[in-house]
Amino acid sequence: MMTIEIPGGSRLELEHLVLDYNGTVAEDGAPLPGVAERVGELAESLAVHVITADTHGDVAGRLADWPVSLERIGRDNQDRAKERFINRLGAVGCVAVGNGRNDGLMLSRAVLGIAVLQAEGVAGPTLAAADVVTRDIRDALDLLTRPLRLKATLRS
Repeated sequence: MMTIEIPGGSRLELEHLVLDYNGTVAEDGAPLPGVAERVGELAESLAVHVITADTHGDVAGRLADWPVSLERIGRDNQDRAKERFINRLGAVGCVAVGNGRNDGLMLSRAVLGIAVLQAEGVAGPTLAAADVVTRDIRDALDLLTRPLRLKATLRS
């Protein structure tokens, strides 16, 4: 568990980190450099989940050595599937990171939703659903490993 006190705001008691795969953790199906190391560090205090429709068909092999659970979803109603997954884990203990239109409901349900703006861009509704927007997945993960950054962004 990870607890982060937001000055003038709330107390985040995080248990789960839920990461979209394509466009968030990976670009063109390949994990981005530096992400595995950050995920490894966060897995010491959070249960890390990667959720994907596995567009490229090789996510299990690419993440075989990562300390994550893999959640595959179908090609239809992905936004609802991601929302159900967050609800099943307990949204109040989840931080979710994504970029696509199908990530918006997931980000809005999680107690902390982070949108990333990378090579694939970020969908407008997902941007609007996020609590925080970062330029990169590494920056998003660093908000959790360096919580003073997150506190500075969310304080009132």
